[in-house]
Amino acid sequence: MTVPEGIRIAEERGLDLIEIAPTAAPPTCKIMDYGKWKYENKKKQAVARKKQVIVQVKEVQLRPRTDIHDFETKMKHARRFLLEGDKVKVNMRFMGREMAHQEFGMKLMHKVVETLSDLGTAESNPKMEGKQAFLIVAPDPIKVKDYLKAHPKPTGPVPESDAGEQEEESEA
Repeated sequence: MTVPEGIRIAEERGLDLIEIAPTAAPPTCKIMDYGKWKYENKKKQAVARKKQVIVQVKEVQLRPRTDIHDFETKMKHARRFLLEGDKVKVNMRFMGREMAHQEFGMKLMHKVVETLSDLGTAESNPKMEGKQAFLIVAPDPIKVKDYLKAHPKPTGPVPESDAGEQEEESEA
């Protein structure tokens, strides 16, 4: 069918001639309501955007002399980020004489990988870049799912009868 014929038929029906696949040979056209087609496309794109997962990269900064408690606190934050589905970038900054003993920093980086191995996987080995080393840990969906099964979150408020008993014990 020629283009003028298509346009004539579309006008007789009170619709529009829409070119669907312009790169095809010959180009494909449809007779339909352009406003309705535009609305449906907009809805499809909105649904596609809603289903799209945006992965953020959260950063945790360490030093080679970071103490055990501080390390555990930072790892707790990194675990939370991985459970939320975000990647974690671990930054190790070396200052002054720490550059002479980079093995301490690398040892700590490997400890990070070992600590977070139950939730994620390291995308690569720790890399030096100037005066800092970095490592990116990505969440592993299977490991995260297994972890959540093994450690379910408590649901609902604390029953009032238990809360009253706790207050009485703390007053005594």
